[in-house]
Order: sequence, then structure tokens, then C-alpha cells
Amino acid sequence: MTATRVLVLNSGSSSLKYQLLDMARPSPTTLNGAETDSSRLASGIVERIGEAGGVADHSAALKQVADELSSQGLGLDSPELAAVGHRVVHGGTRFTEPTLITDEVVSEIEKLVPLAPLHNPANVTGIKVARELRPDLPQVAVFDTAFHSGMPEAAARYAIDRATADRYGVRRYGFHGTSHAYVSRATAALLGKEPSEVNVIVLHLGNGASASAVRGGVCVDTSMGLTPLEGLVMGTRSGDIDPAVVFHLARVAGLGVDDIDNLLNKRSGLVGLCGDNDMREIGRRIAEDDADAQLAFDVYVHRLRKYVGAYSAVLGRVDAIAFTAGVGENSAAVREAALIGLEPLGIEIDAVRNAVRGSAARLVSTRTSRVAVAVVPTDEELEIAQQAYSLVRP
Repeated sequence: MTATRVLVLNSGSSSLKYQLLDMARPSPTTLNGAETDSSRLASGIVERIGEAGGVADHSAALKQVADELSSQGLGLDSPELAAVGHRVVHGGTRFTEPTLITDEVVSEIEKLVPLAPLHNPANVTGIKVARELRPDLPQVAVFDTAFHSGMPEAAARYAIDRATADRYGVRRYGFHGTSHAYVSRATAALLGKEPSEVNVIVLHLGNGASASAVRGGVCVDTSMGLTPLEGLVMGTRSGDIDPAVVFHLARVAGLGVDDIDNLLNKRSGLVGLCGDNDMREIGRRIAEDDADAQLAFDVYVHRLRKYVGAYSAVLGRVDAIAFTAGVGENSAAVREAALIGLEPLGIEIDAVRNAVRGSAARLVSTRTSRVAVAVVPTDEELEIAQQAYSLVRP
């Protein structure tokens, strides 16, 4: 029997998301109607790990996942399981492709904790627990930063002292890489072309949000930087900001580094502007003439338009703009507001097509638009599974 199943694990500080996929079955196609996905055998989440009412730790959480899968006849001891694929947020410059996990790899990921202190420790914990449960099974790390690792130095470098930057790893890494990789390829497929033939601006708009410029399947620029704080306006993150704001708040407001970190990451963005980070609620408030909600929406969209314009210049030729993730896939208002008036750039959005909701990839541009505008549901778990399986399949 050939092992074709991959268990994908996304370990957070207090949660464990999982999906079990069979790579021998048809993957979901986002090109036809309402999609069905026979490759996805099971999925779920264990929450409140280490908290009251939750399981004690990640070991208990993964054992709960194993029990849930076993109850469905999909146990972790199945000979059909080919690998476990782990999402790891930060790979630094060391990891630029899916990597078979060894003790040395775990140690190297731990060394990257200063670059992702909120994420990499939880990712490592999930890896260690999974290896304890199935030490005989290949385990693969798939890195959020990997897709962006091919950026030219002109895009990756910050204009600060090079010796300091190199010593402390200060450069643009980018995140949401599995989503940008999946969506850029799916967009090319939607256009009936190979990824190498297409230049795409991908807008991953969720609570966290990022943009990327993808030329011929290769990322050449992205909005997030050393951390996920830079770039677009997000649910609770400020995105781009004058670095001197940090010094100003330290001097004038007496805020410490941790206070400012908390402000910019957790009390800024949409929630900082209007008190809500849910675009649906913001839309409801706008309909009731709420000025704060309108301002938050306008700031959010203004930043999006700036990146679309900037990445149009970076790419030179843009074949498609792809919206994905929760806001990108579901907010027709955001898509329209971000692109309306950009006809001189060859971008024409069709209001009727844009208003139609659906679960499959689709075009929302006019039929005469030089640049295709697409809504492409992302599938990061499938991307992780595919990358993991490509590394271990016989």
C-alpha cells in the first residue's frame, strides 16, 4: 500500500489546527462552480491549550487530535500516512524550501525565535510532540517566509548600516508565503496559463494582511518585513508607520518598548481607528453613517491602492490582481474601493460580477480589462501538504 496521506499541523501558542489530506485524491479545483474536495479527509482545531477549560499542553492536544482521527478510522498509526507537514512561521535566511525535520533542523528553528517570538516557539512545540508520537514518520517543516526568499536584494534590504543588519538578521522576510504561493499559481490556472507566464499582485486580506508582487511565479517584493507588522493596514496592526513614532511615544508619552509593541500590534489598524477589526461590522456601521468606521475603511483602502500602484511599477506588466483570505474573498466593497478609478493602469472592475458571492475562483473584472481581477480562495493547508508530500513521496 502506497502512503499518500499528509497530516498538516499549525501549532499556535494556545491552539492546534489540523487537516488530514489524501494526496492521491483530486485536490479542490477553484475553477469550476461550487467546489468539492475529496482530498480533505478531516479537519479541526483544539483551542485553549494550557488554559482553564482546555487541555493541559500541546502533547495532550495532539493526542486529542489522534483520538478524533481514530474515531473516524483515520488514526495516526495508519500505514497510509506519508508525512506530517508543519507550518513554521519564520525560516530566516536558513530555510528557503520545505525541509525534512531532524534534530539539527529543530535546533536551527529554535535559533530563529528572536525573529518570531510569538510564533516559532509554538511551531517547535508542535513539531517535538508530533515527533514523539510518530518518531518513524517523516515530518516536514514548511515556512511562511520561504516563498519570499527569492526577492532581489534591492527589495529585501533595508537602508540601514549593513554590518548591523547582517549581524542581527534585519531584512525583509515577508509572511503568508504559503498563501501567496498557492494563490499566484491558482490565478495563473484561472487564466489558462502557466505560472511562469503571469505577473500577479496577490492581496492576502485577513485579520493579518499582506501584498506581494509575483513575476513569473517568483516573488519579487512583499509588504510584510522583518515581522508581520509592516505593510498594509490590518485588523489590529498599524502596518507602515514612520519609525520615529516609536521614539516620539517613548519620549513624549513615556511608553516603554513593550507598551509600543503592544500598541502597534494589538491596538492599531482597524481596531485602533474605530474599535472594530471585523470588516463586516465596519460595513454595517458605515451604512449607519458612522464617521469612525468610514475613516477606518478609507485608511485601509488608501493603503491598498498605494501598494497596487507600487507593485504595478515593480512588475512593469501586471496580468492579474488576486484578492484572497477572509476580507479579500468576501468583501466586494473593499475590492471595488481599492481598484475603482485605476482604469489608466488597465484595471477595470465589473460591479455586477464583483457583487456575486461564491466559493470558487472567479474573475470580477470587466471583459475588456487589460488586467484580470480575480477572487481566489486560498488553501494554505493544501499548499503545505503538497510541499510536504513532494519531499517524501516515493
